[in-house]
Amino acid sequence: MANRLSVIATRTGDDGTTGLGDGTRVSKDAPRIAALGDVDELNSAIGVVLTHTLPPEVLKDLLTVQHDLFDMGAELCIPGHTALNDEQVAYLDARLAHYNSALAPLREFVLPGGSAPAAHAHMARAICRRAERAVVALARADRVNPPVRQYLNRLADLLFVVARYLNQHLGGRDVQWRSRHSRQD
Repeated sequence: MANRLSVIATRTGDDGTTGLGDGTRVSKDAPRIAALGDVDELNSAIGVVLTHTLPPEVLKDLLTVQHDLFDMGAELCIPGHTALNDEQVAYLDARLAHYNSALAPLREFVLPGGSAPAAHAHMARAICRRAERAVVALARADRVNPPVRQYLNRLADLLFVVARYLNQHLGGRDVQWRSRHSRQD
C-alpha cells in the first residue's frame, strides 16, 4: 500500500477551513465537520474501551465497529459517497440480541460505572449519542445515507448493553439509579 499521508502539518487549515475528500474546502465548524469529528471521537473512545482485557467476542465486535466507523467517516468526508449499508446495521441488531440474551431484565435505570471497561463503554455510548445528534443536524442541511443515522442509534444501544455485559462478565454489578426519595442519607 502506498503512503496515503506524507505530510501531516499542511497549515492549510490555519484559516479555519478544512478539506473534504472531494477537495471542497469548508469551515471547520460546518455541520459535516462536526459530525465527522464526533464520529472520530467516538472511534477514539472505543479505542479506550479496547485497552482493557475484554471477552474475545466483545473485542471482535468493537474492532468491527471501529472499522465501520472509519467507513462512516469516509462517507461523511465525501458528500454523496456511500460506504455504510443495511448489513452493517443488521450486524449491530444481531449483536444486541446476543448480549441482551445474557443479561437480566432491567428493573431500574443504570448509572454509568461499575467496572472500568464498562464505565469507558458508557462514555463511548454518550459520545455516540452526540455523534448521532450531529448526523441528524447534518441531515437537515444535506443528504445523509439513512444507515449512518441508524448505525449510530443501534451502536449507542449496543454500547449500553456491552457495558452491562462487561460488568456481569467481571463479576460486578450495574450501578442502579435510586431516586432521591429512596436514598438513605
